[in-house]
Amino acid sequence: MTQEFSDKELKSQLSGHSKEAERLLNDEDKMEKFLERMERKLQKVPMVGNKLSSIPMLISLARAYIKKEYREIPIGSMIAVVSALLYFGSPVDLIPDFIPVAGYLDDAAVIAFVWTLVEDDVTEYKQWQKANGKRVLEDE
Repeated sequence: MTQEFSDKELKSQLSGHSKEAERLLNDEDKMEKFLERMERKLQKVPMVGNKLSSIPMLISLARAYIKKEYREIPIGSMIAVVSALLYFGSPVDLIPDFIPVAGYLDDAAVIAFVWTLVEDDVTEYKQWQKANGKRVLEDE
């Protein structure tokens, strides 16, 4: 089963989470709790292709940003990353998550879309991790 989503649909889904993403980016405690929830959810979710496999890297980036360890990324990129994680965390989206496997196709599409937007930023983050002796997570 394949499902195609237009860039317009994906942007619309992301923009619906941008205000909440901004709020989380300004509250370290709430952001950390949110990231912990995303890590727990990820353990229960079947991988849809390899698109969801980039989520741990996005979580790592968000955590380093909120802890002020790594800030060399545009705020718009961080809002996109956190918006994608919020979308992933929401059970109510284009395809409800309770539908086995298919319920995560839209999540995978949103994550893949954001990945294309922030891939250069993630590459720079990984270089920073290596240069600073941090553990570099594997991604797609």
